[in-house]
Amino acid sequence: MSKESKKETSEKQGALVGNERWSARRKREVVLRLLRGEPLDALSRELGVEIYRLEQWREKALSGIDEALKDRTGDPLASELDAAKRHIGELSMEVELLRRERDLRRPLPGRRSWR
Repeated sequence: MSKESKKETSEKQGALVGNERWSARRKREVVLRLLRGEPLDALSRELGVEIYRLEQWREKALSGIDEALKDRTGDPLASELDAAKRHIGELSMEVELLRRERDLRRPLPGRRSWR
């Protein structure tokens, strides 16, 4: 049996063959089946995966969903803060350059004679 036909067979049956590993895609499909309400013990038997491992995959997927939903893309406050930080950086560099220029133009202090 070729490697491709083994893979096709394993995907049809659900269980892995030999030293194959669970891909993220296959884990996702299993977790989706769990979330749709398929019994945990039935999936465990069908796939040959321990119940605790299936529960870990489900919990990890749910925490990933939570984190993805917390992400604030396009937050106006964040973009304003970034713009303000850039402006502060530009002003700080300008002040530093002006101070250097001032120090270069300042005449050297003259010597006083004590005579």
